[in-house]
Amino acid sequence: MNENELSPVKNQEPTASPIQDGAEQNVNESQVTVTEPVAAEEYAAEEEKAAEEAQIAENEQFVNEIELIDCTALSREELIEKLSELLQNDDIEAIKANVAAIKVAFHEKTREERKETAIDETSEPSEDEEKAAAVPEDADPLEKKFNEVFNIYRQKRAKYLEQLEEQKKVNLVEKQQILEQMKELVNSDETLKTTYDQFRTLQEKWKSIGIVPKNEANNLWQNYHFLVEKFFDKVRINRELRDLDYQKNLEAKIALCEKTEELLIEKSTKKAFTKLQEYREEWKQIGPVPSDKRDELWERFKTAADKINAQRKEQYQAIKEQQDNNYAAKLALVEQSEKLLETTPTSLAEWQSVSDQLNEIFKMWKTIGPAAKVQNDEIWNKFKPMLDSFFAQKKEYFDQLKSQLQNNYNMKLDLCTQAEAVKDSDDWAAATQTLINLQKEWKTIGPTPKKQSEKIWKRFRAACDEFFERKEKFYSSINEVNEENLKKKQALIEEIKNFTIDESNVQESLSELKKLQRQWMEIGHVPKKDKDAIQQEYRNAINEKFDKLKSIGADIANYNFRTKIEQYKENPNGSQLINKERNSLINRIQTMKEDVALWENNIGFLSNSKNSTILKDEFEKKIEKTKQEIALLEAKVKYLDEGGNQ
Repeated sequence: MNENELSPVKNQEPTASPIQDGAEQNVNESQVTVTEPVAAEEYAAEEEKAAEEAQIAENEQFVNEIELIDCTALSREELIEKLSELLQNDDIEAIKANVAAIKVAFHEKTREERKETAIDETSEPSEDEEKAAAVPEDADPLEKKFNEVFNIYRQKRAKYLEQLEEQKKVNLVEKQQILEQMKELVNSDETLKTTYDQFRTLQEKWKSIGIVPKNEANNLWQNYHFLVEKFFDKVRINRELRDLDYQKNLEAKIALCEKTEELLIEKSTKKAFTKLQEYREEWKQIGPVPSDKRDELWERFKTAADKINAQRKEQYQAIKEQQDNNYAAKLALVEQSEKLLETTPTSLAEWQSVSDQLNEIFKMWKTIGPAAKVQNDEIWNKFKPMLDSFFAQKKEYFDQLKSQLQNNYNMKLDLCTQAEAVKDSDDWAAATQTLINLQKEWKTIGPTPKKQSEKIWKRFRAACDEFFERKEKFYSSINEVNEENLKKKQALIEEIKNFTIDESNVQESLSELKKLQRQWMEIGHVPKKDKDAIQQEYRNAINEKFDKLKSIGADIANYNFRTKIEQYKENPNGSQLINKERNSLINRIQTMKEDVALWENNIGFLSNSKNSTILKDEFEKKIEKTKQEIALLEAKVKYLDEGGNQ
C-alpha cells in the first residue's frame, strides 16, 4: 500500500519550530515584521481532527465506487484477455481497481463452473475463502493461464511500489535542497524583486515535487513553513504587493470553500471525503489572506468540512449496522444448517433433499453482504467446514451407490433383452404373462445411473408397447372370426344333441363322440361374452351322451384297456409291460379292498345323529363305487390271465 492509500492527509500541518541547524540565528529579528499569524495556530485544532479521521480511513473498508469494467457478461477466456489488455497500460494505479474486479469475477465464474460438473462444490466470494476452496492449477488450464497473467500484474505492481519508494527518497533530497536554497534567500542581501521571485520559484518547485517518506514528512513540513514565515518577515514586502498576494490567496481560498460546499451534495461519501483531503492540502499550500477575512473564511471552510465528516460518520454507522445484521443473518443460516445436518441421510432421496436445502441456504448466504471482517471470517470458517464435511460424506455415499446403480442397469438391460425376445411372439397369452412378469420385476429393481435411466426405460417400454399394440390389433381383427366360431360351436352342439348312441356298437358310438369333441377343440375362440354360456351348453350336451354310456362303461373301459394291451404286444418289451400292468392292477385292487374294509369298519363307530347319518351315506356311496371299480380291475386281471398276455 502506498502513502496515499495509508492516509488521505499526506502532510499534516504542524506547529512551527526552529530549523534544527540554527538557521534562525542568521536572520535579523529586529527587522522582521509579522504579516500573518503562525499557520500552526490557525490550523492546529482542525489538523489534529483530520489526522484522527485519516487514521480511521486506514482501517475501514470503503465501497469501491470506481467505474469498473462490467465483468458479469464476460467468459473466463474474455476476462483473461481483458486482463492482458489492461497490462498494456503502464499506469498500475489506474488499472488497479479493474484488475481486482476481473480477479473476483474470474474466481466466481470458476467456482460456478466447478459446481456444475461436481457433486460437491462450495465456496465464498472473499479472497480468503477462495484460497480455502482452491484446487491445483493443473486441474484447470484457464486458471493456470489466469494466474500467469495475474503474476505479471503482481510483478509490475511490486516494481511500481519499489520505484515509488525510490522516488520518495529522490523527492526528499530535492525538497531538502530547496530548504537549503530558501535558507540562503532568508540570509541574502539582494534586492526584494530578485529574492521574491526566486523564493516564489522555489515555492512552486516545492509544490511540484511529489510525496516523501512518511517518517520525514512532518519534520520537512515544519522546516519549510518556518522558512516561509521567516522569509516574509525578512523581505518586508510592500503593502501593495502584499495586498495583491493576499487578494490572490483570498480568491483561491474562496474557490476552495465553494468547491468544498459542493461536496455536500455529492452522492458518494467516499469521493467527497477523498476530495476534502485534497482541498485541505491545497488550503495549506495557499498563503495568508487579509486578517479581517481570515477567521470568516476559515469558519466557512471548516463548517463545510465538518458536515462532510458528519455524513461520512453516519454512513459508517449505517454500514456497521448493516454488517451486524448480515452477521446475524449468516449466524441464523449456520444454525439452520447445523439442525439440518443433525442426522445423516440414509437414502438417495434424503441425500438429495438435504443437498438441495443446503444449496438453497448457500444461495441465500451469497445474497447477504459481508459482516465486519473478524466476524465474517469467523462465521465463514464455521459454515464452510459443515458444507465440506456433508458433501464429502455425500460423495462417499454416491461412490458406494455407483456400483449398485450399475448392477441395477445390468439387471434392467437383461429385462430389455427378454422383452425384446417375446415382443414378436404370436402366443398372446404366454407372451402377455411374460411381459407382465417382466414389468413387475422391473419395478422391484432400484434406480440406474441418471444418464442411462431414460434411455433404458424407453427401450424396455418400446418392446412392451410393440407387443401390446400388435396384440390389440390382432384381437380387434378377430371379432368376426369369433362370431363365426360361435355359430360353428352352436351347430356342433345341435349335432351332439341329435346324436344317437348305437348300443349294439358302443365302441363306434364312443369313437363318433370323440370325433365331435375333437371338432369342438379345433374350433377357435368365441366372443368373450358368449364363452361361458356356449361352453356350459356344450358340456351339458356331451355329458348327457356319456351318461348314457355309463351302463356300458365297463365295455368302454375294457375296450380302451384291450387297445392298450394290443399296443404292448407290438412292442419288443411287451411281456414286461403287460406284467408290469398286471402287478399295478393287483396292487390297486389290494389297496382299494383295504380302504373298503376300513370304511366299513368305521361306519359302525358313527353315532346315530343327523350329521352322522349324512356321513354314513357318503361312506356307503364311496364303498359301493370302490367295489364297482374293484370289479372292473379284477375283470382286467382276468383278461390278462386268460390270454391277454400271450
